[in-house]
Amino acid sequence: MKFVTYRLQKLIGRFFFGLYCSISYIFLLSPIVVVIGTSLNGPTENVEASFKFPPESLSLYWYTQIPEGQIDALLLSFVLAIVASLCACLLGVPAALGLVRSNVPGKALISAIFRAPLQIPAIVTGIAFLQLFYWIGDLTGFYWQGSLIGLALGHIFIATPYVVGTVTAILQRFDTRLEEAAVIHGASPRRAFFRVTLPVIMPGVYAGALYAFMVSFSDVPVAIFLSAPGFVTYPVEIFFALENDFEPSLMASATLVIIICLLLLLLVQKVIGLDALLKVGGSRGVG
Repeated sequence: MKFVTYRLQKLIGRFFFGLYCSISYIFLLSPIVVVIGTSLNGPTENVEASFKFPPESLSLYWYTQIPEGQIDALLLSFVLAIVASLCACLLGVPAALGLVRSNVPGKALISAIFRAPLQIPAIVTGIAFLQLFYWIGDLTGFYWQGSLIGLALGHIFIATPYVVGTVTAILQRFDTRLEEAAVIHGASPRRAFFRVTLPVIMPGVYAGALYAFMVSFSDVPVAIFLSAPGFVTYPVEIFFALENDFEPSLMASATLVIIICLLLLLLVQKVIGLDALLKVGGSRGVG
């Protein structure tokens, strides 16, 4: 009797767990499904009638109507996100090593400074960089707002803490005896770092780079202050398009981004493995 009761409780538990997971997935994925379905709706005489889900007729018409400006903005966002994530890794990895292994005075304050971009509202960051670039422009005659350099600097600022956090999370659990063993067996400190330490912390580097890429690619508040006409990122371009002329081609453009991001995640899963990234991401923290 107890066995039957236990089995029944287990089945009921699995049922409600499955129901909970199903509702969660539906809640999270339904907006994406609606966007993709709407983008496949055929053209109609009334543009507003094209925003229908489920689509009345399947067509790729709106994909041919995506403005060239959105394609250019999408390419700019990808280039900018790649630059920001690479630079964030170049800055974040040494910073994480210093925070974990050094005993410099004021390490807690330094750690708080590296966390600051996560705590400062992004719109404040955008205004601060805009004022900084105006000040630099007044001194040098070269204004960085509206340039790739200016956008990259702003995005590196908001992306670097993610690399610092993920690498710090691994370094805090790193067994330094591995490095000591390498040095004892004749490896130089530099060789021990590249052959022992770096391979161990690479999941944290990959995770931080992925977070940095996503933060840079999806940023609006910083980019909206540092962009210029004809030189805007994809999220800002979509933001302006929603304000001025909301057309079904926006759904097609958004669907392309969804597909590209899914392919990127599949590539990460194939090359790195999402399990390692999620494990690192779940425990990330600076200092």
